[in-house]
Amino acid sequence: MKKIDVFDSTLRDGAQGEGVSFSVEDKLAIARALDRAGVDYIEAGNPHSNPKDEEFFRRAAGELRLSHARLVAFGSTRRRDSSAGEDKNVAALLETGTACVAVFGKASEWQVREVLGTTPEENLRMIADTVAYLAEAGRRVFFDAEHFFDGYKHNPLYAMQALKAAADAGACKLILCDTNGGCFPDEIRAITAEAVKAFPGKIGIHCHDDTGCAVADTLAAVEAGADHVQGTYIGFGERCGNTNLSTVIADLQLKLGFQCVPADCIARMTGAARIISEISNVRLSHSMPYVGKSAFAHKGGMHVDGVKKNPSAFEHVDPAAVGNHRQILLSEVSGRSALIAKISEVVPGLTKDSPELETLVGELKELEFQGYQFEAATASFEMVVLKELGRFRPFFALELFRIIGEQDSADRHMASAMVKVRVGDRYEITADEGDGPVHALDRALRKALEVFYPNLAGVRLIDYKVRVMDTGKATAAMVRVLIESSDGENAWTTVGVSTDIINASIRALVDSMEYKLYRDSLKREAP
Repeated sequence: MKKIDVFDSTLRDGAQGEGVSFSVEDKLAIARALDRAGVDYIEAGNPHSNPKDEEFFRRAAGELRLSHARLVAFGSTRRRDSSAGEDKNVAALLETGTACVAVFGKASEWQVREVLGTTPEENLRMIADTVAYLAEAGRRVFFDAEHFFDGYKHNPLYAMQALKAAADAGACKLILCDTNGGCFPDEIRAITAEAVKAFPGKIGIHCHDDTGCAVADTLAAVEAGADHVQGTYIGFGERCGNTNLSTVIADLQLKLGFQCVPADCIARMTGAARIISEISNVRLSHSMPYVGKSAFAHKGGMHVDGVKKNPSAFEHVDPAAVGNHRQILLSEVSGRSALIAKISEVVPGLTKDSPELETLVGELKELEFQGYQFEAATASFEMVVLKELGRFRPFFALELFRIIGEQDSADRHMASAMVKVRVGDRYEITADEGDGPVHALDRALRKALEVFYPNLAGVRLIDYKVRVMDTGKATAAMVRVLIESSDGENAWTTVGVSTDIINASIRALVDSMEYKLYRDSLKREAP
């Protein structure tokens, strides 16, 4: 089984994505998650570009204990008309103490002349001098051939000369970069094959997703002989993002017979993707292959029936292989068999002939008539089933809540919430404030419940949606609120319905807290 090195750039290229900003603590946490996920290299930042990355490498040297991955410091080749030994960027790479460094240099003659503003000959010397200086200092050097594919299409001889300059100077890998993200798989495959022929065993691939082809481009490069892939774990990055490594790893290892990560790490993929999503504050797309919430979701009655008989009827891999799980969605196209299948997931052993089932189905249909919709809110569905069948022990009761809206002198719209909860024969009354009534309620309810259940401290609301269901009634209309919550490892969605948006929200919030407490209780009871 051929080994493909996995080089993750979430902490560097991913940090260049719109809306992404990592603290040093964030970067340390993501590095640990990537290490557990089995990647080989973690490109952690440019120590010369900002104090945050400099501090990260300083702290990583003392605090970060990686079991598999190796940290990589990133920087550019030396400046034109200077020497590598005098270049502050190059010095910063060495000062990190990482055994591996990545340096980028132009592989496009047009870019050299128009953007870098120097001669093609000087650019080749910049590449050679920098790589040689770092290699002689004992570093393992990855050379990122920036704009390689565009450069090759414009002047193939010069693009290959850039690779040769790095290889002759001691680079361990030559990374072909589709920096603008504009190439298609057939171009990537053909050009990569030429590079592999000239530099066997040294070629890697780094693609951006501006045509939506980054994953396909990366697979094409591997098929052409590249044995090193770069990207970000869940695909975010500059402009449209980078190659999604969670997809590439699964494609290569589960479908194409390559080895990317240790065998026991492939099942950690979904967990790693969710952790990175949480820390990055980037919502994990439900439709993301392998690790998305909907990757193994089935809605149509025929699909549900087929998957019950044989999962391979509508699943190309076992969800458990990547740490995900199957979802049976409920809707008007699902049919009774889908409803029974979903109920059986919550309470195993029930059959279509079980007497409790008729009552439960009736209750669910009544809730749907009121406006509840459980296709996305599977956690609320589970709560309804458990409560209706007498399988749920309440963890708390919300006795009352009050909301006060206010606007201060700085024209900020704040809200305060007070809640009273009962756990057994004990009461807790707590208040908090937030940016709006739902935020204030969420904080106050969580604060009150954490007195009894400290495990709720790690739960946070990550998405909030409101839908008006009968617009003809204007402000008196029934509204449906969907809340998605996460504890950093798992995410779940709950629903509330009312003519009062606050009441709908508190119903969804209470369901969310109850679901977390119930799930944690099952873990404690497990042998």
